[in-house]
Amino acid sequence: MEAVVASKPVIKVAAICGSLRKASFNRGLIRTALELTKESIAGVQMEYIDISPLPMLDTDLEVDGKFPPAVEAFRQKILESDSILFASPEYNYSLTAPLKNALDWASRPPNVWVDKAAAIVSAGGGFGGARSHYHLRQVGVFLDLHFINKPEFYLNAFQPPAKFDSDGNLIDEDSKERMKQVLLSLQAFTLRLQPKN
Repeated sequence: MEAVVASKPVIKVAAICGSLRKASFNRGLIRTALELTKESIAGVQMEYIDISPLPMLDTDLEVDGKFPPAVEAFRQKILESDSILFASPEYNYSLTAPLKNALDWASRPPNVWVDKAAAIVSAGGGFGGARSHYHLRQVGVFLDLHFINKPEFYLNAFQPPAKFDSDGNLIDEDSKERMKQVLLSLQAFTLRLQPKN
């Protein structure tokens, strides 16, 4: 008798970093998430979506019901994804302007964030970016994003032992394991939110 093994469907995750700096710790968190999904998490296909080409939100740029090409491409990537991983640095107790700009462009009618699962990770000094989580969650609730509740991931990048190398790559094994747990939670929650066939 043959055993039938049901495999998990593959989910598509759009990874978005609120920092535009290449050596940013938050961009390093995204690189780690990409590595983990390729090496040790089956059923997750993740793509980094660069928000740097997006113009600042200006609805005058919407002509004949169309968005500027960079915005159209970004919106399409979000539309094609099942869930979102945000790496959100904390600037002045909030999320960054480039990240807010990306959120705003993708929320223009029709809102392409609707009913997607999401998770937030961050790294920085002090609280490790935790305060940016709260503001991003508030914005996301209005946009109909659904955030995982646990585990939370905010990393004080300056506490020993060293968490990142000089290129902004995450090198701390305990933090990598915490990131893996976030990704597994995002995967499970995404599957839970998807309609049953």
